[in-house]
Amino acid sequence: MESSTWAEIYVSMFVSQLPIVEKMLRPLLVYIFLLVGLRLAGKRELAQLNAMDLIVLLTLSNTVQNAIIGEDNSLSGGLIGATTLLAVNYFVVRFLYNHAKISRIVEGEPDKLIENGVLNEERLKQELLTRSELEIAAHKQGFASLEEIDQATLETGGVISFVGKKPGPDEARFSELGEQLKVLNQKLDEIKATIATRG
Repeated sequence: MESSTWAEIYVSMFVSQLPIVEKMLRPLLVYIFLLVGLRLAGKRELAQLNAMDLIVLLTLSNTVQNAIIGEDNSLSGGLIGATTLLAVNYFVVRFLYNHAKISRIVEGEPDKLIENGVLNEERLKQELLTRSELEIAAHKQGFASLEEIDQATLETGGVISFVGKKPGPDEARFSELGEQLKVLNQKLDEIKATIATRG
């Protein structure tokens, strides 16, 4: 292979077409935009509760791709952009870890969707969540219906966490009686089997 071809490959892969400062500023600005945009859009985008939420996230990443890399397709340009994103995220996470009040502003507060078994319609409306979407999320975590849930919280990261209702005293006593009846039935079966063998 001619030396000119090797030179072209080297330039294509490693020589950035944009100034390094621009390669670092582009990912930084896109990061800030996405941080603010997703915060304003609400936690449901992160939860990906339906196909539309997933489509938004997938197309969002494709849409901002050119804004991050610009006209530069070189390997070094991509690595500079990726390194900038990782570094910015590291410092933002570290900063928010040490500043709880600012972290609450950036990430928001968890939302109680169900409290003490009562569905909070106002919070659902505010987060643009339907009852059926909440039921689907509950089914994924092993609950048959919303009636089984004592607490449901939409966390800041978009995850919905559920806490089931604890059985009341009557239900606990009924369950205990059921277990005792099972034991009695087993003993009766053993007695019947013993009588049958002797007879």
